[in-house]
Amino acid sequence: MKVLVTGYAGQLGWDTVHQLEARGIEARGVDIQDFSLTDAPAVMACIRDYHPDAIVHCAAYTNVDKAESEPEICATVNGMGTLNMVRAALSVGAKMVFISTDYVFPGTGDQPYRVDDPYGPQNVYGMSKVQGEDAVRSLMTRFFILRTSWVFGKNGRNFVRTMLRLGQEKKEIRVVNDQIGSPTYTQDLARVICDLLPTEKYGIYHVRNEGFISWFDFATMIMEKAGLPCRVLPVSSAEYPTPARRPLNSRLDGSRLAEAGIRPMPTVEDALTRYLEEIRDEIHP
Repeated sequence: MKVLVTGYAGQLGWDTVHQLEARGIEARGVDIQDFSLTDAPAVMACIRDYHPDAIVHCAAYTNVDKAESEPEICATVNGMGTLNMVRAALSVGAKMVFISTDYVFPGTGDQPYRVDDPYGPQNVYGMSKVQGEDAVRSLMTRFFILRTSWVFGKNGRNFVRTMLRLGQEKKEIRVVNDQIGSPTYTQDLARVICDLLPTEKYGIYHVRNEGFISWFDFATMIMEKAGLPCRVLPVSSAEYPTPARRPLNSRLDGSRLAEAGIRPMPTVEDALTRYLEEIRDEIHP
């Protein structure tokens, strides 16, 4: 099997390529320097040249707050860019993994969202990911849509790194305590991608580390595990406004993975412990 992975410079793309290679699967990682997702001829040329059996589409416009002031750019990259990838995949007969988000849902209530729950994005980024999902679902039959949440990994910026930096700089920080979800380690998410790719168990999956937690509780866990004395204080989302509206409920029901026979994701605490070990030189240089 030959696999092309977009967004190689990012957290998930990086881990996915290296895990595929560790399994003896030929993988090529590409990023913006190879082609722009919005350049349909360039996308088509790259895919036809490499002729992969599968495409893992991690690349995306991910600046959630900036998207509110750049809706056309966000929609073009995540919507039209995904459509360009779909058309290229179809031209070479490749299956596709598309990485989506909990933001496609309205974020209300307190129950985990199931894979077949209706859309209801509350911000531009979430809407653009709905457009990407629609491009995949409307044209392809051999696809995996993986919705995930609160991603952190070695190769990029993320909430854990931000908390570690603040924890070293400040004695006290404030973090929202009314947004509930599941932080997701890209090493674990990449493993699920590698497990699913060789199968024909197509469809939509929710993939996140086990356990639901608030950003406040996660920040507290980070400080404790990193041995940082910084005090974390809870605040409401109303007290910490952002340009993009964040869902209060980012819980995702991950039961479909088990139904497909895929090994369960580890707990959030286990994932954070392993991640801090992976980047320990940043914590204690």
